[in-house]
Amino acid sequence: MAEALLKVGIIGCGGIANGKHMPNLAKLKELEVVAFCDIIEEKAEEAAKKFGTADAKVYTDYKELLADGSIDVVHVCTPNRSHSFITVDALEAGKHVMCEKPMAINYAEAKKMLDAAQRTGKKLTIGYQNRWNAASLYMKEMSDNGDFGDIYFGEAMALRRRAVPTWGVFLNEYEQGGGPLIDIGTHSLDLTLWVMNNYKPKLVVGTSYKKFAGQTRVANAWGDWDPKEFTTEDSAFGFVVMENGATILLKSAWALNIANPLEACCLVAGDKAGADSYGELKVNYVRNGRQCIEKPNLEAGGVAFFEGAGSEPAELEARAFYKAILEDTEVPTKPEQAIVVTQILEAIYKSAATGQPVYLH
Repeated sequence: MAEALLKVGIIGCGGIANGKHMPNLAKLKELEVVAFCDIIEEKAEEAAKKFGTADAKVYTDYKELLADGSIDVVHVCTPNRSHSFITVDALEAGKHVMCEKPMAINYAEAKKMLDAAQRTGKKLTIGYQNRWNAASLYMKEMSDNGDFGDIYFGEAMALRRRAVPTWGVFLNEYEQGGGPLIDIGTHSLDLTLWVMNNYKPKLVVGTSYKKFAGQTRVANAWGDWDPKEFTTEDSAFGFVVMENGATILLKSAWALNIANPLEACCLVAGDKAGADSYGELKVNYVRNGRQCIEKPNLEAGGVAFFEGAGSEPAELEARAFYKAILEDTEVPTKPEQAIVVTQILEAIYKSAATGQPVYLH
C-alpha cells in the first residue's frame, strides 16, 4: 500500500459503500483509502478500521474531507438527494468522483454535476455496475458490431415480487427522489439505453402505483415495513419514444404480484436479430429460413478485461474507472449518458403525477 498511486475518500459509509464500493476498492493496488465520512461517526470509524490505511481519517462533515488536498478521488455513497451537491463540491475541490447511481434526483441537479465535471476537467462516473455483467457485455458487443441491425424496440426490466428494502432511507421519497423506479429501474434503463446506444428521448408516458404500503404480513424478503415511513411508489412503468422512433418499455417494482421476478436485465430487438438477458442470455434470429435461438456460454472464455481481475461486475467497474484516471481516458459510464437516465426517470414520475405525456424535445 505504500506505493499506492491514488488516495481515495469515501463519503457515506452505509450499505452501498460497505456492500459494493469499499470491498472492491480493497482489491485494487493502484489506490489506498485514506478518509471516511458519515453523518454517523461510528459508521465512518468502522469503515476506516476495516478498509482504511493505518492513519485513515474520519469525518462527519464531507467538506472537511474535501479540504484535504492529498485526496485524489472521492466516492459519493450517500442518499440520492445529496448526490448532486456533494459531487459538485468534490469536483470543484479538484477530486475525481464516482457517484453511486442514480446520478441525481432530477435532471436539473444532474446537469449541475455534468457542468461541474466539464468545467473542472475532473473525471465523473456513475455507478452502474450491471454494465459489467457478462450478458450485458455480450449484448453490447453485438450491438456495436451491428449484429442486431436497427434496434427499434427495447425493454428495461426491474421487477421484484416482494423485496422492498426496509432499511436506511429507501422508503423516504424526499431523501431518495422515489422508490423502485429510481432505485432499481435506473439500472435496467441504463443497460437498455447503453446496448441500444440511443440517448435521445422524445416522449415519455408514465404511471406509478402505491398499493402495498398499508398492507401487513406481506411476505417481504426483508420483513414488514412501517406504513408511515413508506412514502414512495411500490411500482412504476414508463413508455418512452426516442427521437429516431425507437420504443422502450420500462417496468419497475419492489412489490408486484408476479411469479417470475426479473431485475437488472433488458431486451433489445432490431431488424436483424434480438437478445434478452432474462434469466440467461438468449439471442434470436433467422437463419436458412428457420428461427434460431442461441444461448452463449458465459462461464468460460470471454475478454480478459484486467489482468488478475475477478468477474464481479463492481470490481470490473472500479478497475475501469481507476484505469481511466491513471491513463487519462474516458470513464466507463459517462455522465452525458447517465443524465439521460435521470431525465427519463423524472419524466416518468412527472407523467404519472399529471396524467399527461412529457415531451423532452
